[in-house]
Amino acid sequence: MSIVAPASEVQKNFGAYLDKAMAEPVKVTKNGAEAVYIVSAATFHALTRSWREAVAAADLTDDELALIESAEIPLESRYVLNSGD
Repeated sequence: MSIVAPASEVQKNFGAYLDKAMAEPVKVTKNGAEAVYIVSAATFHALTRSWREAVAAADLTDDELALIESAEIPLESRYVLNSGD
């Protein structure tokens, strides 16, 4: 759960909220509505590492499409379908 604070309070006590953001996100509100979050650098970098860009198949090269088509899912990662249902 994140800490919630109005922007005016964060402005007055930024150092304290910066310290709190090192341990957990701080949700900053403006006029009662969610405005921004203050997060640690480690959290920010973890989030940006998890972002992926979607690419349309039409934008892929023939070589990239061939690599995708030839890829195999490891047995331990495959879904198991129930054939009796």
